Amino acid sequence: MYLTDGGTQTKMTQMEVAYRYSNPPSEAAMRAVDNMREVYGVRRIRFDEKEQIVRVEYDASRFKEPVVARLLRGAGLDLQEKLVLA
Repeated sequence: MYLTDGGTQTKMTQMEVAYRYSNPPSEAAMRAVDNMREVYGVRRIRFDEKEQIVRVEYDASRFKEPVVARLLRGAGLDLQEKLVLA
């Protein structure tokens, strides 16, 4: 996928990462996660409440996976483990 950046095209490297969390996110944490969508490079955030998994699609040309984990933890999620996606 290419994005136009001031008349030039830059390649976007879309990645997805998933984490298991231990406690259901509080209302404040969910608001903070929602604000993550405004971070340039975060494309989509999805929760599976039954399995307690959060998935984040992001542009790896903007930042790496540890930044995603730091953003989620900063939002108040208690991440337990990074999951291997098939």
